[in-house]
Order: sequence, then structure tokens, then C-alpha cells
Amino acid sequence: MATGTSQAPELAGSPLASRTRHQTALRLLPFLFVLYIVNYLDRTSVAYAAIGMSRDLGFSDRVFGLGVGVFFIGYLVLQIPGALLAERWSARRIISASMVAWGSLTALTALVHTPTQLYFARFLLGLAEASFFPGVIVLLSHWFIQKDRAKAVSNFMAAVPLSLVIGSPIAGWIIGHNWFTIHGWRWLFALEGLPAILLGVVAFFYLPDWPQDASWLSDEQRTGITKELAVEKSVHRRAVTVMETLRSGKILLLGAVAFLAYLPTYAAIYWLPTLLKRQTGLSDVRVGLYLAIPYGAALLAMLINGWHSDKYLERRWHTALPILLLAIGALGLLVMPQSLPTTLLCFSLMCMELAYLPVFWSIPSEILSEAAAATAIGVMSTIANIAGFLGPMLFGYLHTRTGSLVWGCVMLIASSTASGVLMLAIPGTRRPAVEEFTA
Repeated sequence: MATGTSQAPELAGSPLASRTRHQTALRLLPFLFVLYIVNYLDRTSVAYAAIGMSRDLGFSDRVFGLGVGVFFIGYLVLQIPGALLAERWSARRIISASMVAWGSLTALTALVHTPTQLYFARFLLGLAEASFFPGVIVLLSHWFIQKDRAKAVSNFMAAVPLSLVIGSPIAGWIIGHNWFTIHGWRWLFALEGLPAILLGVVAFFYLPDWPQDASWLSDEQRTGITKELAVEKSVHRRAVTVMETLRSGKILLLGAVAFLAYLPTYAAIYWLPTLLKRQTGLSDVRVGLYLAIPYGAALLAMLINGWHSDKYLERRWHTALPILLLAIGALGLLVMPQSLPTTLLCFSLMCMELAYLPVFWSIPSEILSEAAAATAIGVMSTIANIAGFLGPMLFGYLHTRTGSLVWGCVMLIASSTASGVLMLAIPGTRRPAVEEFTA
């Protein structure tokens, strides 16, 4: 064991290993980043389609909120089985199959006419997408050592606001036009499903499962990566069970922070197009164009916040403050005079909440050992994604029940405030990771 451990620095620090890592990153990460953008475009296309669906099909806010939320039931059902299948069978095949499946289901959502059909389509879409991100994580684990893998995964988070910046004007333009007597929102589903299908086919041939499958690396490079990963896996780490995770006060607190933050996050992402349309009366095209502004602010905030957090090695405030911005933005919607500039300002503050994501998800690996962090992240992610179901559904229910946006905004304010305050109760993360959970 000692021999294997001592080889790690030598392999990791050699010029060949550094060159191979750089070459591998350039080959894999930009392509995977594009796939993740397409993933979020398909997942959130319903936010813009809702404008047309409510107009043409008469769907209420309650119907739309439940239709959005049902996605996450399917998403949670297959996440763990998808990860296991990717590891035991083929991450490349899982990614490819998931993309072709969700692209096809997104396109078929264009055929929806009733609420039941919308619920069914969104549930199936959740099932189809569930294996994608775990498949990517498994694939990265076959190529990158832990320190490089964490950095690669954190960079994926920028795809969330970037996909919204790209998708917002495109979606607005598509739903604002009818072709061949077919409504624009139906074209939106059909057209946004196609890239996922095409890229899913490309991924099958482009992505290698293991270094030994990469024809673009030399034999020496393939051997080097394989040895590097084998050395890292040979170091003994005690397995950490889910029950141990659930007994950790620290992890439960982080899970609560994630749940309370995701609740308003998903509600905002899925409802902002409808809110902007109703408050301003803008055309569908202009709604898409103007919403690129708050999403662009979110992307800039995420990049700055992540850089500043790493520079000062501080996590709590860099997580809590962006989360609290959503509460300030939602409060502004209630108390500020309604106009396009003030609405966009409030929306920008709300979207800038996304800046907390890469900082927050770096915390488990810093305050826990690697083995404990992996289990903790899985548990926290499951807890957080339950909020993906509840957030949009509750917002739609409150608006339908009360006929006002006030109580929905109150929910956003209360949830994000509670999340930010709880985050400040998390101990500092300057110390090295520890092996065991601490309460």
C-alpha cells in the first residue's frame, strides 16, 4: 500500500502526465460542457412554452406548476440506478442513450393537448434525463484523478446560467412565430429536442469509456493515466453508508440549505418568463430577449463569486449572500413600482442566486474525507432535487388559489432567507478534510 501511495506524486507530477491531463481536458470537457447546456435547454424549455400553452390550451398556473414538478419525480427515481449502470456497463452508452431518449421525449411533448399528457411527458423526461449527469460523473472518474475531477465538475455549473442566456432569446423567438398553422411553443419542443438526439449519437462515437479506448493518446499516455487512477483507487478508504450520513448534523444542515435554496431557484427559473409576460405585456420574442439580461448577470456573478471564494478560501458567505439576493429580488417585486427596468433589476437579483452553486457544492469535499464527501453529496443532491418538484408546484398552486403573486413571492423570500441564515451556521472550511463525520 505504501509503495502504491508513493508513486502517486511521481506520476501526477511528471511532464508526460501534465501534458496528458491537458490534452484529455481539451478533448472531453468542452464537448461535455456543450452536452450539459443542451440538457438544461431541454429541461427548461417548458418555462417558455408555458406562455403559449396557457394561451392556447388554457392550462392554469397550478397545472403548469405540477407539470414542471413531476419531472423531478422521474429524475429522482433513476439517478442512482443510472449511476450504477454507467459504472458497471458503459458511461458512454448511458450518456448517449439518455440524450437520445430525452431529445425524443422533448420533441414529442409538442403533441401535448391535455394536463394529463403534460404530466406524463414531463415524468418520462425526468426518467430519461436522470442518468445523464451521473453518467458524466462516472465518465470523469475514469479519466481524471480526484483533484482534477472536482475542478472539472465545478466548471459544469457555469452551463446552467449560460444555457439560459443562450436559450432565452431563442425560445422567445420560436414561441413568437407560428409556422404551417402550428403554434410556436410546439415548434419549441420539437426543435430543442433535435440537438440532444444528434449529439447523443455523436457522443456514442466521440466519448471513450476508458483511457485504453482513446486512439488519440499514445500507448505511454494511456498507460500513464491508467496507472495514476489505479494508484489513487488503491489507497484504502473506509466506506461511508447513507445511514451514517443521515446521522451527521453537519450534512443534514447542508442538505437543509440545499433544499431551501433549490426551492426558490427552480420556482424562479420556471416562472420568470410567465411573470415577465404578465407584468409587462411584452411580445413573446421580447420576453426571451429581455430575460437574457438577468441570466447574463447570473453567469457573471457565478464566475466572479467562484473566483473570489477560491482566492480567499471562504465558502459560507460566498454561498449565503447569493442565496439572500433572491430574497431581496423577490421582495423588490412586491414593494417596488412595476416597470420594465425595475422588474429586470429584481429578476437579475433573483437569478444571481445561481452564483452560490459551485461554491456550495465544493464544501462537502473540503470538510469531509473523500469517501464521506461522495456519500454526502449523493444524499444532499437527492434532498435538494425534492425541492425541484415542490418549488414550481407550490408557486403555481399559490397563484391559482389566491389569484395573486404575493404569496408565491413570500414563499421565495422565506425559503431563500432561511437557506442563507442556515448556511451561516456551517463551520468554516479552512481546515483540511477529516475522515469521519462530525455532528
